[in-house]
Amino acid sequence: MHDTGRLGNLLGAAALAVSDRLLAGATAAAGTSASGAAALVVLADAAGLSVTELGRRVGLSQSAAARMVDALEKQGLVRREATWGKAVAVRLTDAGRETADGLLGARGGALGEVVGALDRAEREQLEQLLAKLLTGLYRRSGDAERLCRLCDRGSCVARGAVCPVGRADREHRAREGFGDG
Repeated sequence: MHDTGRLGNLLGAAALAVSDRLLAGATAAAGTSASGAAALVVLADAAGLSVTELGRRVGLSQSAAARMVDALEKQGLVRREATWGKAVAVRLTDAGRETADGLLGARGGALGEVVGALDRAEREQLEQLLAKLLTGLYRRSGDAERLCRLCDRGSCVARGAVCPVGRADREHRAREGFGDG
């Protein structure tokens, strides 16, 4: 059996370095925290979430999510809208939409620099391996939103590709009897 100690160590160091580079670019572009940047990306794809659901998707408690939404609202990036009863939906403002687009561009640029060290065949191989790793990281309903909270969803499914996390979520839901919805 192959000792995974070195492999795990290399993966851990690479994951942290990539994360640092990605978050530095995204937070600088958004002018907000990492969770605020993730919230903008999530809202760009799923407008009208409640504060609680937005917090769940970016990995925050309800109270932390409320503080994050307060900060984003003060920056003019989101607005709260009353829906029914006491429910409140969070939506991007035009400035929030522009900021989300800018941070996805910064994220893409940073990640492009990272994978630019590989040739085409190596990038294709890494793409397959990462898809397999992401599928394995999916464990339960809700993981898809958390795992993909800073994803550029359009690029994930470009050229007819299937998002591995989305596929894992659909397969999980089908096994659990939730269907596609």
